[in-house]
Amino acid sequence: MAEDDLRLAELLCALSVTLDLAMAEVPEKSIRSCLVAARLAGRLGVADQRTVYYATLLRHLGCTATTHEEAHRMGPRAGELRPLAERTDVANRRESLTVLRKIGQGTGIRRLQYLARTLAAGEDDILRAICEVGSMLADRLGLGPSVAEALYQNLERWDGTGTPKGLAATEIHIATRIAEVATQAVIFHSLGEPVQATLTRRQGTWLDPVVVAAYDDSLLADLAEIDVWQATLDNEPRPWSLIRPDQLDDVARTFAYFVDLKSPYLFGHSTGVATLADEAARLLHLDDADRATLRRAALLHDLGRVAVPTSVWERPGELRRADWEQVRLHPYRSERILARSAVLEPVAALAALHHERIDGTGYPRQVKGGELSTAARILAAADCYQALTQDRPHRAAHSPDRAAEIVLAEAAAGRLDADCVKAVLGAAGHQVPGRMSRPAGLTEREVDVLRLLSRGSSNAEIARELVVSRRTAEHHVQHIYGKLGVSTRAGAALFAMQHGLFTP
Repeated sequence: MAEDDLRLAELLCALSVTLDLAMAEVPEKSIRSCLVAARLAGRLGVADQRTVYYATLLRHLGCTATTHEEAHRMGPRAGELRPLAERTDVANRRESLTVLRKIGQGTGIRRLQYLARTLAAGEDDILRAICEVGSMLADRLGLGPSVAEALYQNLERWDGTGTPKGLAATEIHIATRIAEVATQAVIFHSLGEPVQATLTRRQGTWLDPVVVAAYDDSLLADLAEIDVWQATLDNEPRPWSLIRPDQLDDVARTFAYFVDLKSPYLFGHSTGVATLADEAARLLHLDDADRATLRRAALLHDLGRVAVPTSVWERPGELRRADWEQVRLHPYRSERILARSAVLEPVAALAALHHERIDGTGYPRQVKGGELSTAARILAAADCYQALTQDRPHRAAHSPDRAAEIVLAEAAAGRLDADCVKAVLGAAGHQVPGRMSRPAGLTEREVDVLRLLSRGSSNAEIARELVVSRRTAEHHVQHIYGKLGVSTRAGAALFAMQHGLFTP
């Protein structure tokens, strides 16, 4: 393992929490299932244990592909049905009726409409889409054709009545068969129900009898006592799957697609923000490392969206108070998901700030300007502009020129950073007045002050050199410290060097 290489499993275990949230499951359900599947594969002597590992960990990689359709057919609370649907044996009439009874719940007379839509449409197209998208995203992650094929077969059944191909028995990939048993075991164990009896009842119809026979409760008896995260990493089959640091963008882009599939209104949002932010960072002369962190944060900034019901994002009118509280928390959720990985911690800290504003009116933490780096200010401006140019349930997309007017107004009102807004607009192809090459929103006069300050000049010396009052020099210094987020001359000097500000 080269010094700079990264373990793919460490990244994907962290990001798998996004899949849990999208399925309305508890965090770590995916890695728990992965650990049980790895133990089952070892017990069965499966040759390709790597495929079992990743096919189980990423079992729900396609699950955002159909949330819009599910909400349309089954009502605004369709997402809440996912945990129930996942453990329902569709061949069992009583279990299937339990799901049907919950469709459209809480919608009054409209419930009949949702029931009619569900019964008329069936679910084959939805299930097929989940399998197809999961397979395609796994391929993007470079996990190989075996993992992609196992994910495509996710919803096949041992008796041949599953989706999408109607495969039966050993025609189904062994990784898929193991993943299903492991997942069901974890689900029913978390519900406090007898796992062995449940699996046995389903063998020969839904589940592979050989895999069920290899299972016993010792495979998950210790899950409450151990560090499941570390145990799952320890159980990754060797040789470990490694990626280079420059391949992090590929992983981030894949999960950006995963998030943006949640609603047609979001298609292309995360990748669009990343493109704008990266080019704006270049215009503002951020160094390569800061640009890379910003680009990845832009790709992953909306991971927390998956925890908010699609019906909230697609609400055509004003958000209700309860809806708004969920929306306000999504940047925090993005941060907590990403912070699970040591590699992604810098990305997590930046992604959490994409809705903050320099006057302290943003969310979720109302962070103020002095605490917002140039990268955070770029991200906020890029996210705002990109959203304005896309359709939303309550409005049509603004034209690029109108979107530019709005973000410039936000900058004039002190909510967005003016130079970062200009840089984003420049990245979007707009002709904007004034220089865009000064980071952190520094004016040309503030750059002059910063150079003198960094070299040790006192406020009085700065005032004499620039022919201003001492009080004006003091104000400039205070504003510079606030914009840079530093509190010492040395910190200011380092910032100036990092951004090439000693060269006029």
